[in-house]
Amino acid sequence: MLQRFRDFWTKVWSPVIDLLLRMGVTPDQVTIVGTLGVVGAALWFFPRGQLLVGVLVITAFVFSDLIDGAMARKSGTASKWGAFLDSTLDRFGDAAIFGGLLLYYASAHAETTMGEPKLYVYLSLACLVFGSVTSYIRAKAESLGWTAKVGIAERAERLVLILVATGFNGIFGLPILTEIALWLLLAASAITVVQRMVAVRKQASGQA
Repeated sequence: MLQRFRDFWTKVWSPVIDLLLRMGVTPDQVTIVGTLGVVGAALWFFPRGQLLVGVLVITAFVFSDLIDGAMARKSGTASKWGAFLDSTLDRFGDAAIFGGLLLYYASAHAETTMGEPKLYVYLSLACLVFGSVTSYIRAKAESLGWTAKVGIAERAERLVLILVATGFNGIFGLPILTEIALWLLLAASAITVVQRMVAVRKQASGQA
């Protein structure tokens, strides 16, 4: 489903991709600008309680993740360095989103319906940590010659869930949406960590 979403938006952004390439913009530059946009928006708008604006700006910059890869493929400049840079900077973007929510729940703007805001400070932190560990397991496994692309909570799914829930929270004033999304993400991320560790363990045992 998400792959079809990617394919659709890559076609939509095709004229922009062509324009950027004609202007001499490189995929790496798009990756860096996109990351700065996501980080800046998450850490500026979320702590101020401007959830909808934050989600809209973040979403706009998230599209750079589609554009840079398409630019690299179209220009024939796809490389391991580009993939490394993209993956590394993605971690900053993800951390900023959950870090921004953490700061929001620690601020005077926070509104909750299921527990005190302090609870969601810890929950946001837990989602940040588990998200990072999930990505690390896959990267470490691949560096050792194994695969760990399994689990119910891939990065794309995590971002879609938290941004959609927080966006609707901002529109309708329903804090419970973001709260439920955080609980679901924590559970799904924890399960994914276990699934990936089990998958790697099986591969390691097979080579013993």
